[in-house]
Amino acid sequence: MHEFDQQLAAGVPLADDQIAQAVAQLLDPGVADTAKADFLCALARKGETAPEITAFARELRAKSITPPLDAATRAREILDVCGTGGDRLNTFNISTTVAIVCAAGGVTVAKHGNRAVTSKSGSADVLEALGIPVELSPEAAAASLRDHGFAFLFAPHFHPTFQQVKVARQICAGRGQRTIFNFLGPLLNPAQPTAQLVGVPRPELTETLARVIQALGVRRGMVVTGRVGDAWLDELSTLGDSVVAEFYQDRGFATSVFELEHYPVQPAALADLAGGDCQTNAEIVRRLLRNEDTGPRRDAVLLNAGAALFVAGRSRSVLEGWELAAEIIADGRALGKLRELSAAQ
Repeated sequence: MHEFDQQLAAGVPLADDQIAQAVAQLLDPGVADTAKADFLCALARKGETAPEITAFARELRAKSITPPLDAATRAREILDVCGTGGDRLNTFNISTTVAIVCAAGGVTVAKHGNRAVTSKSGSADVLEALGIPVELSPEAAAASLRDHGFAFLFAPHFHPTFQQVKVARQICAGRGQRTIFNFLGPLLNPAQPTAQLVGVPRPELTETLARVIQALGVRRGMVVTGRVGDAWLDELSTLGDSVVAEFYQDRGFATSVFELEHYPVQPAALADLAGGDCQTNAEIVRRLLRNEDTGPRRDAVLLNAGAALFVAGRSRSVLEGWELAAEIIADGRALGKLRELSAAQ
C-alpha cells in the first residue's frame, strides 16, 4: 500500500488490478489501520476518477451478500433512491419518503442504507421509527421485495467486510479527510437495481457518479445535487436550480441544469425542510403520507418522487411524475403502503 500511496501522491491513477490488490488489503484484518487510512487519504487527495470508483465498486460488490431474488422479481424494474449524505443541511428524510411513495405507485424499491452518520436520522433510523423492519436477512429482504415491492437493505448486514475499514475511516475523519467510502454507498446496493436516483452534495460529483453507475450496468440513472443558497443538497432542490447527470444504458449520457419554472413550488427556505431525530422525522413522514402536510416539505417529496418515477419508467417526465406522486398521496396509496410495510414484521 505504501507503493500505491507514492503513486497516488504523484497523481497517477490506479489500474484495475492495483485496486483489486488495494481492496484485498483494506479488508485484511492483518493490515494496520494507519496504513489503510494513509492509502484512503492519498487516494482522496489525488481525486478519485470514475474508472477508479467503478473498479472499487465492482470489487466491493463482489464481496457483498446478495439477496436471493426469484426470477419474477429480478425481471422487474428495481429502483433505489438515496443520497450519499454529507451535505450537513439536516433536512428531513426526503429520499426515504420518496421511496415509500414510489413503492405505493407500484415500483419495486430496494432501498440500500444505514443508520445516521452525518445527520440526526438516517434512513434505517426513520424507517425503524415508522415500524418498518430494517435489519432483514437476505432471504427476508428478497421475500419482502417479492411480496410487498419494498425492502430496506441494511448495509452492515450485506457488507460485513466493511468492519475491517471502520477504524481507518475514523482515522481519516479525524484528519478532516473524506474518503471514497463517503460516496460508495449508492453504488453497492446488493440487489443490483436497474434504475437509480442518487443525490450527491457537490456538483462536480454528479457526472462522475453517473458515469460509474452507468459503467456498473444500471439501465437508467440520474445523479443530482440541488442548490440551497451557497450550499448544495443531496436531493433535487425546491429552493434553487439543480445540477443533473443522467443516462439510459442504451441511449447515451447528458448533463443539465434543472430549473423550477414549470413546477408549482411554494416559496420556502431551508428551515422549512428541517428535520430532527428519527421520531420527529417519522412524524413528518406520517403527516406527508396522510396528506396533512401540503407545504414546502410536500413539494420536496413531489419533486424528487417525480424524478424517481421518471427514472423507473412510470412517468414520461419529472413533471408528470410530480403529478403522479401527488395522486399517490392524495388517494391514500402512500399511507396504505406505509401501513402494509409496518404490518409486515
